[in-house]
Amino acid sequence: MSAVSSAKRLTPSRIRAMKGGTPIVCLTAYTTPMARLLDEHCDLLLVGDSLGMVLYGMDSTVAVTLDMMIAHGKAVMRGVARACVVVDMPFGSYQESKELAYRNAVRVLQETGCDAVKLEGGQEMAETISFLAARGIPVLGHIGLMPQQVHTAGGYRSVGHSEEEVAKIRRDAEAIGNSGAFAVVIEGTVETFAREVTTAIPVPTIGIGASVACDGQILVSDDMLGLFNDFTPRFVKRYDELGKRAAVAIAAYADEVRSRAFPTDKHTFKRRS
Repeated sequence: MSAVSSAKRLTPSRIRAMKGGTPIVCLTAYTTPMARLLDEHCDLLLVGDSLGMVLYGMDSTVAVTLDMMIAHGKAVMRGVARACVVVDMPFGSYQESKELAYRNAVRVLQETGCDAVKLEGGQEMAETISFLAARGIPVLGHIGLMPQQVHTAGGYRSVGHSEEEVAKIRRDAEAIGNSGAFAVVIEGTVETFAREVTTAIPVPTIGIGASVACDGQILVSDDMLGLFNDFTPRFVKRYDELGKRAAVAIAAYADEVRSRAFPTDKHTFKRRS
């Protein structure tokens, strides 16, 4: 990437400055071609550990590795000229200690060239985020429904339905909002409290199954484009059905191959005279 194109890219500090302004547009990206399609329209691209389910057919994000995240982070960076790129820290790469989190986050930034990392967790991760931020590593927080904790949370379910959950959301939001994170994702959280948190903390909130009042929104690109059909979360709006359209095209190709209608002369090479 050239110095000129790098200078035009949105930085974590510029994302933070968008608090209370025009909503921040975010989507996931895992590959170079998708990054190129999204870059013009998005402020932030997340190389999410959701790639484990979307690309690799895993049942959850828990088995995603740091090497996988780095490989896909590199791919996305090859397709970006404008958007701020954040790479997820996968399960097990940061929870053990702030020192381990630092070493792995440094590796992600150095090997991919991305702008920031994201890690899940509330109060229990605030010290780690502060440790990273103080050492020059921009961090995007993540509270509410946390997919990496699916096994202890009892599945993928929204939060904020009990007084205990509401109190935890408030504590987590305050802790991460004041930890040095430049923004925080709020996932699968009852709308009332996602709205409350957005007002209460000093950094932008990026909602996914949260509130329209959040400072930005994010979806998994394959969900909103209709490319991932294993399940559709309640918070997903499908803007197209590319999977169904692709299936039609693939069927047409198969029919033409079997009937020898493809390839035609214009798709083959003739010997030069």
